[in-house]
Amino acid sequence: MTEWIVGPDSGELLIHTGVTGRAARMGHRLTIAMGRWQAVLRDEDGHLRGVELTVDLDSLSVLRGEGGVTPLSGPEKVLVVANAMKLFRVQRFPQARFASTDVESAGETLRVSGTLDLNGHTGAQTVDVRVEDAGEFWRLSGRARVRHSEFGIKQYSMLMGAMKVADEVDVTLTATVAKDRT
Repeated sequence: MTEWIVGPDSGELLIHTGVTGRAARMGHRLTIAMGRWQAVLRDEDGHLRGVELTVDLDSLSVLRGEGGVTPLSGPEKVLVVANAMKLFRVQRFPQARFASTDVESAGETLRVSGTLDLNGHTGAQTVDVRVEDAGEFWRLSGRARVRHSEFGIKQYSMLMGAMKVADEVDVTLTATVAKDRT
């Protein structure tokens, strides 16, 4: 069995939020980067057999905000981070963890099923991963949809609920992994 360790030095882990409610067009669709994370990939005979991902939730930073009435300012980015820390209850639950229980091939995509531990809640989660042969490297790209409500996370809202972060967020991971492990 071969093991690869992937992190911010070889990839990026992003959260993409949406906005909902009557005043949704006033809000920003955010792209948030996770600064500290580690994925352990286990390969057996050329087949991915397991994945474990750990994310330090206090390492998030806002990369950009699309939409909104005005461009997202620096102080607003700081406020987003502070609000996320409260909603994730980072003081009590500093990490999110995903551990696979099954990996199955679905054409050019691998469907990785497992459990996600987030905010003191555990739930089933599926991640679709595409693996591309890039010569001396593997290029990995994965996507999962996570619902705040399934993990006890209250959606951030403003304007008496007329604008709030959408319940469902997309989490994407892209990484490059060297094939040669010697």
